Amino acid sequence: MAFGTQDDTDEVMNEINMTPLVDVMLVLLIIFIITVPVMKHSVTIDLPRAANQQQVTRPETNRLNVDAAGQYFWNETAVDDAQLQARLAEAAKREPQPELHIRGDRQVRYERVAQAMAAAQRAGVRKIGFITEPTTP
Repeated sequence: MAFGTQDDTDEVMNEINMTPLVDVMLVLLIIFIITVPVMKHSVTIDLPRAANQQQVTRPETNRLNVDAAGQYFWNETAVDDAQLQARLAEAAKREPQPELHIRGDRQVRYERVAQAMAAAQRAGVRKIGFITEPTTP
């Protein structure tokens, strides 16, 4: 029983199956037929022009300096402990909340700086930064 010759089964198919390509082409053609009339029926409107500049609102910064004697300076103005608490409470209520930059003298006791940080925390100040000087090599 011979089922055929060896040449019939080893034959290489050298033609491209065009059916899937034709299907894709027909689907694209239908999509274009549907969308082109929709794009032609547009209404012309004279729209206003707007500037494309981003507005950056930077919050103001308050500087709290502590000198070597432990005296507080709010934006270069000397204040006592009660005035400091009042100014911190006022700054905490503003929106956007200004940043508080604390600069402590090298000779001041850390306790005075810690008291200022605690007062800022009690007042509700959320943005606190420290100003330091870089070391020289």
